[in-house]
Amino acid sequence: MKLPKTVYNWVTMIGAIIAVFNLVTILFLGVVSVIFDLGSSYMGMFIYVVLPGGMIFGLILIPVGMLLKHRRLRKVSAEESKRLPVVDMNDRRTRNAFMVFFIGTIIFIFLSAIGTYEAYHYSESVPFCGTLCHKVMEPEYTAYQNSPHARVKCVECHVGAGADWYVRSKLSGLYQVYSVLAHKYPSPIPTPLQNLRPARETCEVCHWPEKFYSRKLRVQKNFLADSANTEWDIYLQMKIGPQFSALGLKEGIHWHINPDVRIEYVSDDQKRENIVWVKYTNMKTGESHIYRNEESLPADSTMKANPAREMDCIDCHNRPSHIYKAPQHYVDNLMITGRVSKEIPFIKLTAMEILKTSYGTKDSAFMALSNGITAFYKENYADYLSANQQKVTDAIAAIQEGFSKNTFPEMKVAYDAYPDHIGHLESRGCFRCHNDLFKSDKGRVIPKDCNLCHTIIAQGNPAALQTASVNDTLEFVHPIDIKGVWKTSDCSECHNYLFQ
Repeated sequence: MKLPKTVYNWVTMIGAIIAVFNLVTILFLGVVSVIFDLGSSYMGMFIYVVLPGGMIFGLILIPVGMLLKHRRLRKVSAEESKRLPVVDMNDRRTRNAFMVFFIGTIIFIFLSAIGTYEAYHYSESVPFCGTLCHKVMEPEYTAYQNSPHARVKCVECHVGAGADWYVRSKLSGLYQVYSVLAHKYPSPIPTPLQNLRPARETCEVCHWPEKFYSRKLRVQKNFLADSANTEWDIYLQMKIGPQFSALGLKEGIHWHINPDVRIEYVSDDQKRENIVWVKYTNMKTGESHIYRNEESLPADSTMKANPAREMDCIDCHNRPSHIYKAPQHYVDNLMITGRVSKEIPFIKLTAMEILKTSYGTKDSAFMALSNGITAFYKENYADYLSANQQKVTDAIAAIQEGFSKNTFPEMKVAYDAYPDHIGHLESRGCFRCHNDLFKSDKGRVIPKDCNLCHTIIAQGNPAALQTASVNDTLEFVHPIDIKGVWKTSDCSECHNYLFQ
């Protein structure tokens, strides 16, 4: 088939070869990934982003080469002296070129439509978010897979519906790609608190505030660090709502997001850990109260630099999907499921002593756990180790797995890198505001009263469990006698300090 003279040049030929090669590769990898159900996030990246980019580059080279060839021919031939090519459909070469262009354009538009659709869905997929930048996103992806939201796509919370937030996320993603390629990212990756979409546009799509249940029983099972790994249970009646569900959000923990109430606060740090100013407003009556911490009154410059934020779900549920458990919690869970036998003497204490050390890599932590636990039992319980070698080996493997799901040394990620505001054990959590220090001009106080959120209805060792009646409550008993220090100090002062 004869084509115009301008087609016959190296630039156009190379462009055609590049375009065809990329197109064939896209089709081949597409067949492999669909029919044989093979592939990964990297294959998707090549099919929907890299190879289409290469094909478009090749297609651009085709007319560029033709234009350059036309300019050269103008200088040496009177026939080609016209400034632009002549389109004459009576000329066979022109007809052939037009048919190639027309058919190629139809095919390109069709494939581009499919590719654009697939590229959109691929860029919104969980593998794209979690595995493409494996080292950087490994902590978040691993924690997400073990979270209550493991079946919710990343974009449903991080982006949500609507074109405006989609465009924002993609523009932000371009800088993130650059940061990864140029190794400009920090370790650990900071939580993007300032760029998150409001919870009412994401969380409340599934979680309907007006339909919270009244109260919930939570049983917390722990094991002490003694020779018998003594079990210590706490039965908490969580006041997530009022005593009677018909009362809606008038009482309980979720009162903070009652539409008739507005809570605003100012924090002087980027992580919203240190709150310095709180305002309560009754939206029906207009009544308002401003609370300040009398021990550390905020400066005017602090108030100007940090605008007040209206409290929403994410201020307490700040780790809804990326949850990193402290060592004592994931070891307790392993003992509850039996993967770490509670019959192994001092297994909780031995594991905690090793896990409170920071390690540079996951392999060094695994080695420390294996060598440390084995050495402890060889030195102190040689007979027990000899008779129960498999039980100890299984316990080591389980603790190593627990470590790998919650601690990522290469990215400097552990539970204390991202404080969880639900509760108040390893971080200040509720006590950021509820600490008896915030007072209004009229003498109102934000109380440090645990019974506002929950009551203890049973506690202690199952063999001698202390219980209360349904409508009564027990005073907290610390499983280790610390002389009432828990009444005057925040829990995190001890529980977090142990693992610094």
